[in-house]
Amino acid sequence: MKAVWSGMIQFGLVALPIRLYAATVEHPVRLHEIHVADGSRVEHRRFCKAENREIPYEQVGRGFSLADGRMVPLTEEDLAHLPLPTKRTIDVLGFVPFEDIDPISFGRPYYAGPGPDADRPYALLVEALARTGNVAVSKLALRGREHLALLRPRHGILILQTLLWQDELRDPGDLAPSTPVTDRELELAEVLIRDLTGINVREVHDDYAHALEQLVARRSPAVSSSSRRSLPRCWT
Repeated sequence: MKAVWSGMIQFGLVALPIRLYAATVEHPVRLHEIHVADGSRVEHRRFCKAENREIPYEQVGRGFSLADGRMVPLTEEDLAHLPLPTKRTIDVLGFVPFEDIDPISFGRPYYAGPGPDADRPYALLVEALARTGNVAVSKLALRGREHLALLRPRHGILILQTLLWQDELRDPGDLAPSTPVTDRELELAEVLIRDLTGINVREVHDDYAHALEQLVARRSPAVSSSSRRSLPRCWT
């Protein structure tokens, strides 16, 4: 696998070289917009509202939108000077029990492999986390922004799991029902849960993607069987 990030894990006097690798790959089924009359792709162009014309890519920059709708232009130099102290560092803030982290905060997982000459301290950290049941709450800069993250052991390696910031979690408001339940209702619910306990998630498949693949195969008989099987994965 190709590393997407390299740097150091730092806590106390420890500095451990690390490399991050994407731990998951999604296979979304995306449908393109087409012109119904002739089946050709529909393009979305960069259009300047103020000048009422299409503009080339080299004239496109970035800006921050204020609450009143005004736009504040920001240059690449402006962004480069923003403070990112964890730019090449996974800065461990502290260790907490894994069960203290609410899964609603979980973002994207990465495999965190050892860097050059780091096998022994890496293995030591993995084993120490596994034995204590703790995870390392950390901060790092990744893909142009700062992330909260945790480091946890899994099958002998470290997983870096990005976390949502607290202000990114929405308040559920009054979604919780106020109707009380009876002991008898709870007993019946528990029986149902026990009867349905146990599932092998490896055997659960994307029925929609399979049905769409079959539909495409029927609509395009000239496409080879090997190409048909890959259609949902290569549509982007």
